[in-house]
Amino acid sequence: MPEPIRTAALAGATLTTGLVAGLFFAYTCSVMPGLGATDDRTLLGAMQSINRKILNGWFLTAFLGAALLLAVAAAAHLSRGGLVLFWILAALVCHLVTVGVTTGLNVPLNDRLEAAGPVDRVGDLAEVRACFEAAWVRGNLVRTVSSVAAFACLIAALLTRR
Repeated sequence: MPEPIRTAALAGATLTTGLVAGLFFAYTCSVMPGLGATDDRTLLGAMQSINRKILNGWFLTAFLGAALLLAVAAAAHLSRGGLVLFWILAALVCHLVTVGVTTGLNVPLNDRLEAAGPVDRVGDLAEVRACFEAAWVRGNLVRTVSSVAAFACLIAALLTRR
């Protein structure tokens, strides 16, 4: 595969993976602790709104683009082998953990929160929060660690690439 394609795939994978890691890191260190300090109505209403708005082109391009670009970068480096391929494959595995936790835990929790209805019509806000918040925060912490690890692996790939 031509070198410019290898370079572009690795650079694109690094950029999109970094964006995903930064998003989940921001939730871990600021958004969820901030919302956690509020009342049930505020946390649940804010999360319902955020969950509706995050499904946009910017997020989906980075989140799905990272997986695609990681696969392209791995395929582009197959013939080279070595440490660069190792680090790209490690990043791909880490990103797949991020995708798996997102689709297997966080999205279903978001869907259940949405199904609870508008916060002004929910009977027991504390119960809805108890079924949502702790599990969502734990899942997001896993996504944060796995996406930051994927980003770090891609930095290592860039540094070992010759």
